[in-house]
Amino acid sequence: MLKSVISKRTLATAAATATKPPKMKSFKIYRWNPDTPAVKPKMQEFQVDLNDCGPMVLDALLKIKNEQDHTLTFRRSCREGICGSCAMNIGGRNTLACLCKIDKNVNKTVKIYPLPHMHIVKDLVPDLTQFYKQYKSIHPYLHRAKFPADGKEILQSVEDRKKLDGLYECILCACCSTSCPSYWWNSEEYLGPAVLMQAYRWMVDTRDEAFASRKEELQNSMSVYRCHTILNCTRTCPKGLNPGKAIAEIKKFLAVD
Repeated sequence: MLKSVISKRTLATAAATATKPPKMKSFKIYRWNPDTPAVKPKMQEFQVDLNDCGPMVLDALLKIKNEQDHTLTFRRSCREGICGSCAMNIGGRNTLACLCKIDKNVNKTVKIYPLPHMHIVKDLVPDLTQFYKQYKSIHPYLHRAKFPADGKEILQSVEDRKKLDGLYECILCACCSTSCPSYWWNSEEYLGPAVLMQAYRWMVDTRDEAFASRKEELQNSMSVYRCHTILNCTRTCPKGLNPGKAIAEIKKFLAVD
């Protein structure tokens, strides 16, 4: 019975779509293939009927890949803004394709690039090796000499737990770091907004006992102090977090001997 109802609804939706005139939207997408390195990167244009497409840019990308060009390459996974896989530059802003709604104005072209100032693996896929290496360098896990003998969790007060709000929600999509000019020019040594926000997350976690060593590792001229408070990171975060504030708090820690 349920299958019959679903089938009828699907057919009804398809019929309704078929009766509407096409609503074609132009998407220009960055293309580069490592198998043909002599061929320069280019912007390739595709037309998508918005009447037969989901509301998000990721829906359009999937439709293009499935129906027009199966060689189009991009990362995606959860489609719920949780994994951060589909981070890219859409319309001049770093964001997640799964959370970015398609502008219904068919007279405006959507331009899609990979995250800026990164080595490109192919098309919209950036090489995040250095980004993850930097994340690993801050030891993003709990450091303690002893754990409860009974194997139970380490308790926190409600107030201490609230200190982590706005920090633990980071999905490491790299939108903020790749929007930062300081990270563009100093990515070999400057840790960048995303990694520094996670460093701060562990520095303020009252269950962690490595505050001194974490602080010492950041006490140099490059890891933190390349931040010039431009705040591109905060403006572009698709989760609405504030990496700029976290970096400012780290600087306060470092200013105290």
